Amino acid sequence: MSDERDPVSAAIAALRARQTGQAGDHGEPGVRLASDEGARAQRMAEALLFAASEALDVETLAARLPAGADVRALLGALQDRYAGAGVNLVEVGGRWRFQTAPDLAHLLADIREEPKKLSQAGLETLSIIAYHQPVTRAEIEEIRGVAVSKGTVDLLFELGWIRLRGRRRSPGRPVTYGTTDAFLDYFGLAALSDLPGLGDLKAAGLLSSRLPPDFDVPQPGRLLPGEDPLEDGEDASDFHLDFLSEDEPRE
Repeated sequence: MSDERDPVSAAIAALRARQTGQAGDHGEPGVRLASDEGARAQRMAEALLFAASEALDVETLAARLPAGADVRALLGALQDRYAGAGVNLVEVGGRWRFQTAPDLAHLLADIREEPKKLSQAGLETLSIIAYHQPVTRAEIEEIRGVAVSKGTVDLLFELGWIRLRGRRRSPGRPVTYGTTDAFLDYFGLAALSDLPGLGDLKAAGLLSSRLPPDFDVPQPGRLLPGEDPLEDGEDASDFHLDFLSEDEPRE
């Protein structure tokens, strides 16, 4: 019988020797225990920093980690560990936080458009323009009973809901206002004729049930013979800038 071991026995013996060597590398049980506690404390610090909504100082971390934990050593180890990662551990003003690696910051650029709330004056002005277009500034103010703020008109222009249609054939050649396709799109209207009528407004509670007998809702978008389109080269954005003089009251 040959003294040489079969391949399976040799492989088993090699695995046992490797396991014995690895166990010996860890040293005494007390050393292994200290190493395990250090790894656990590092994981805890990592979790705290990831979950925090703001940067944490050393004192805050120490209060939540096991007693005796070397917080600065843990932070240093985590900083080295994440040095080449997509997020880095950095110290800012004595506090620590994870943040995107500088070379990857462009991936998280976020462009937001803050919604602007339309005031009551804005809603009234927009409604008058929608139902009475083409309408001049003087006509808007006559219907509302108060002066129209330049800021209100500026916002409606900025939203892209109104435009300058043309000039009225009357003294002073005032410009007229109308709505845009963006206005129709935002409010889900196929055409101006889809704007709510008198019955719809009453049903929605937007009009009093005690209205004058001759009250009616105008048909928007009617073409008036006394209006000329803006001439070529006239910039619509220039007209509403002087909509209200400095000494006129604001809403």
